[in-house]
Amino acid sequence: METSPSIEHGVQADHGHVHGHENHHEETFLTKYVFSQDHKMISKQFLITGMFWGIVGGLLSILFRLQLGWPNETFPFLETFLGKWAEGGKISQDFYLALITMHGTILVFFVLTGGLSGTFANLLIPYQIGARDMASPFINMLSYWFFFTASVIMLLSFFIQTGPAAGGWTAYPPLNGMRNTAIDLGSGLGFDLWILGMALFIIQALLAGLNYVTTVLNMRTKGMSMMKLPLTVWALLFTAIVGILSFPALLAGVVLLEFDRLLDTSFYLNNIIINGHLLGYKGGSPILFEHLFWFLGHPEVYIIILPAFGIVSEVLAVHSRKPIFGYKAMVVSLISILVLSFIVWAHHMFVTGLNPNLGAIFTLFTLLIAIPSAIKVFNWIGTIWRGRIRLTSAALFAIGFVSMFISGGLTGIILGNSSIDIQLHDTMFVVAHFHIVMGIAAFFGMFAGVYHWFPRMYGRFMNETLGQIHFYVTLIGAYCIFFPMHFMTGLPRRYYSYGNFETFNNFNNLAAFMSVVAIIVFLAQLLFVVNYFYSIFKGQKLEDSNPWEANTLEWTAPIERLHGNWPGDIPTVYRWPYDYSTNGKDFNPQNVPLKQGEATH
Repeated sequence: METSPSIEHGVQADHGHVHGHENHHEETFLTKYVFSQDHKMISKQFLITGMFWGIVGGLLSILFRLQLGWPNETFPFLETFLGKWAEGGKISQDFYLALITMHGTILVFFVLTGGLSGTFANLLIPYQIGARDMASPFINMLSYWFFFTASVIMLLSFFIQTGPAAGGWTAYPPLNGMRNTAIDLGSGLGFDLWILGMALFIIQALLAGLNYVTTVLNMRTKGMSMMKLPLTVWALLFTAIVGILSFPALLAGVVLLEFDRLLDTSFYLNNIIINGHLLGYKGGSPILFEHLFWFLGHPEVYIIILPAFGIVSEVLAVHSRKPIFGYKAMVVSLISILVLSFIVWAHHMFVTGLNPNLGAIFTLFTLLIAIPSAIKVFNWIGTIWRGRIRLTSAALFAIGFVSMFISGGLTGIILGNSSIDIQLHDTMFVVAHFHIVMGIAAFFGMFAGVYHWFPRMYGRFMNETLGQIHFYVTLIGAYCIFFPMHFMTGLPRRYYSYGNFETFNNFNNLAAFMSVVAIIVFLAQLLFVVNYFYSIFKGQKLEDSNPWEANTLEWTAPIERLHGNWPGDIPTVYRWPYDYSTNGKDFNPQNVPLKQGEATH
């Protein structure tokens, strides 16, 4: 967009002041769009890369749903696209396991961690705290390129002869602790690339997290105390802290796993017998890897869901035209989740021979973490209760998030009980639980954020009609896919075929129905992608920089997306971010001074 000479001059002067040089240099295509150090452009890079991975991860799920829905059918077009992995139009068992593995890896890490946090932390933290940019724009740029490099390596693993990793997204040894054992093709080079990609991804997460925490703690504008921060910033701050403390455990875990694979060490291997021959591994324990993995793996659930908590809190308050219900309780519940998330990891390990007394402790903390989660749900419902709700696409997805989080959270209480979890472990009940409470719910939070802040990112609106179609198809479809899984009694997950088990034959029609719905829901996500890119160029233009009449600082910046965010001085904060329908006004932006006798929140 073009800018007026006066605005451009203000940005130049301020840019020189902030960055220590007098003349604003001309940006090239590479410095503006590729190796950008502007937090707004980096947020778009994370989002578009995450959207690409979302399509890939969703497509993988469609491929294995074809096998699950119609295990005895052949699909000739599969051989056309997949070659030897689908000879005769039927997906091979090795490739089926690779689809399961890479689907989980891509969606958990590359979409719902890198894509979600990377997008909204970059977009919102500087804007909402009143900063020109991140504390270190260079490290911010570097974090994206580590993410991109990790993405390229993961993608390349699909094109090697032995195929991508196929030993499960949790990477358990001893299956993944040895190379070339003919256990499965994906245990070879594909898994080495998986480990390299994950190591680079973790480095990205650590660089980004340190940058986010430093920015929030040190770069808030005048008047922006911690208790005046929007809940989005609180959530993203705690997400970064959880990542900084937990990701090193997984980094150590996968590096030691690669040592076992390449250097014949025995960190995780002991008394391995292959084809009747005892190998020379002594003293290792696969349980050690499980501890390292789940010390990240369970906080990872909150790394995924915390940003969605913040986004939904903001969107519901704005579109309900009401102050957020229980702001301090929301902050305290976020802190509680942060602490408790680190002491529940072994509830994933109840079937490993864990001492029952120790299991009881992890059961207790698992059930305790439901309390701050329930507080948040209560506060979201209290926020929209009797509000003047504008049912935009963003608001619908935020409400859908609350629905999903309640549905999935209730089954979490069931699985948190060790005696029940042992019976349900590795069944479709578990798949249904974590897909609803973490996967689908986090996607709903992400979609709510994209629809809500798209005008801030591009100066245009997304198409509301397409957005509402996207919402209703996704909501109904998600429940049709995952709700029936709760009743597939005892059906184990990750099986290529259930044909040899007569007891499971009564689920055949239901599996086919779920596969049909999965295809429809996937097509709805493609509709979202079309809407996104079409709206960048053809969407309705903003006439006002604050189209939702929100209070937070990002909407005080001009529509022109300036490097430095605000021409001239940064806004000063006088109010908390949720002054809606108070003091006789529909909204009271944070930078509006208090009137005489008016008390702040």
